[in-house]
Amino acid sequence: MICKHVILTLCMILNTMSTAAQNVTVPSPEIQNISVFPFGCSENVHSIFYILCDLNAAWGIILEAIASFGIGCTLLLAVVFLALAPTVIRDERKGSLAINFMFLFGVFGLFSLVFAFLVGPNTSVCEVRRFLFGVLFALCFACLVAHSVRLNYLALQNHGPGGGLIFLLALGLFLVEAVINAEWLLITNVRHNLLSTGHPCNIDNQDFVTALVYVMFLIVASLIIPCPVLCGQYLHWKRHGRYIVVTAFFSLSIWVVWIVMYLYGNKTLGHHQEWDDPVLAIALVSNGWVFILFYFIPELVEMTKNGYGYEADSLNIVTRFNECPATIVENRAFSMENLDLAEHVETIKLQDKPVSPYSNYGGLYPTLSLYPAEVETVHHVPLPRISMEPWRYHL
Repeated sequence: MICKHVILTLCMILNTMSTAAQNVTVPSPEIQNISVFPFGCSENVHSIFYILCDLNAAWGIILEAIASFGIGCTLLLAVVFLALAPTVIRDERKGSLAINFMFLFGVFGLFSLVFAFLVGPNTSVCEVRRFLFGVLFALCFACLVAHSVRLNYLALQNHGPGGGLIFLLALGLFLVEAVINAEWLLITNVRHNLLSTGHPCNIDNQDFVTALVYVMFLIVASLIIPCPVLCGQYLHWKRHGRYIVVTAFFSLSIWVVWIVMYLYGNKTLGHHQEWDDPVLAIALVSNGWVFILFYFIPELVEMTKNGYGYEADSLNIVTRFNECPATIVENRAFSMENLDLAEHVETIKLQDKPVSPYSNYGGLYPTLSLYPAEVETVHHVPLPRISMEPWRYHL
């Protein structure tokens, strides 16, 4: 009996301890919502998506809204672009249709990549960040460089390389960065241990920026190559050059700012790990809107304009000369009284002009009759005379 009471007492004590431990470790739903889940997020949301719904961290929601609006605008511009494409297939603007559509696809990718920097980091997300950040920017700037090369020909002679050749040029420039990033991922991810520094989420900021050196080269090239276009002969192609120069200038400014903040500014302000992802996300959003506002929308406007046909060359030349100051001075010393003298001089020149003895000959020879009785009439046909001194004959 005593053993039974001891066993029952131990069971009651263990049950009480387990219940108390459960009450301490598992808080009530109200306490759990206050201490674990951010304000604005529900229980069903995974922890890596807290930035997308956390109202206390408003930067994530703001960037999410701007990126979503950019994706919607990009899709709308793609529809408008495809609708206007048949209107430019009869002139030189058709050569840039392929690279402009590929450029718009790159802008769509930039806005979509913003969400990869808003969610929590893991292996797959970090690989997507490292690979697509440089590749998508390289796609956009490669299209700008290829378009700039073609504009250099168009601004001088209103004729340029075909659209297929320019598309291959842009594709080749883009694939260089794709190969660089692929090799970088293979070197740092395949031959490594997950606990080593080769993990995709454990990359130094300096290494991330170093992998983007080729993209920086494309940015500088897209700023320098279209500059000769601004000095070209054809006004409508010069406008395209201005769009690319302005876009490249603002893009270069954005890249300088985010690289300085990413490498030095965050450390100086004491937010080395907290502000790295927001800086990259802001760079993606801002540069994507620069591409749309300063390049693609003006290109769509140019697709609706006239004056790009080959028959408009003379009109463009006249327009250029009308914009220049007049340098021709009228010769008022000439008057109608000199017309008689000019006619007299022309008459003297015509009289002194030597004439060939065959000038009156029409090229028809007399035909002989088949009857002998009419042979005598052949002697009366005037035949051309050949002279050894043809300069003696005048009109």
